[in-house]
Amino acid sequence: MVKAIALGAKATLIGRPCMYGLAVAGERGVKTVLEHLIADFDITMALSGQRSVRDLNRTLLVVSK
Repeated sequence: MVKAIALGAKATLIGRPCMYGLAVAGERGVKTVLEHLIADFDITMALSGQRSVRDLNRTLLVVSK
């Protein structure tokens, strides 16, 4: 999600992981998937030194030529 936002996306799609969670554990599975996605997002933001989604931009990415 961070990569997509850094590249200029206004939103990202997370339906498939939620459907997997629903199939495995119902409502609790969806909640667990969302909790993990949020935790991963928070960790990535912290490790990249960004405090806000507005701070995400292309300079954070390593692009091969």
